[in-house]
Amino acid sequence: MMGIVNFGTFLAAGILLNLTPGNDTIFVLSKSMAQGRRAGIVSALGISSGCAVHTMLAALGLSAIISKSIILFNAVKYAGAAYLLYVGWKTMRDRTGIGAAISGRNERAPYLEIYRDALLTNVLNPKVALFFLAFLPQFVAPDTQDTFLPFLILGFVFVATGTIWCFTLAVLASFISERLKNNVEISRVINKICGAVLIVLGIKVALTDK
Repeated sequence: MMGIVNFGTFLAAGILLNLTPGNDTIFVLSKSMAQGRRAGIVSALGISSGCAVHTMLAALGLSAIISKSIILFNAVKYAGAAYLLYVGWKTMRDRTGIGAAISGRNERAPYLEIYRDALLTNVLNPKVALFFLAFLPQFVAPDTQDTFLPFLILGFVFVATGTIWCFTLAVLASFISERLKNNVEISRVINKICGAVLIVLGIKVALTDK
């Protein structure tokens, strides 16, 4: 099928990998708990967009360049870690309660920022690029001359299943936080905890080798 082999195995493996807790899972859970269901869903869309970028990079062979260059790999890694630290610090300083209404001309801004944060933290994670580079080729037929289309199909199937899982996480996590949305003090504590988790995640990314 279009240069793809063992698609059923790929689908099952992809779903299991998506269910495995990782950086993206933690990010979506943190945003859902700190800022509610919509924020979680928007962050899931940002993560999915980042994975789509990595799919394109793998299909074009650019991920291989990143994997072979220590300088480029570390540059991307430290940029991603720094951005996670920034997002965590920003979340900790957020004084708004969970589910607080956003009105007027500022209505779109927070969600655009959440989408941007999720997108950049995923795109700036070289581990994701290496994952796509190592995982997708296993399901492309060895005799395929042009691997671009198989990479795209496999990548976007993986992104689709991952998006569904992230949406599920966002809804479940926000279900708990929405019960607390009228308690400003508890909301602020949750913001601080979620921000601290993102900061720890940023440190973890910075200290992780290839």
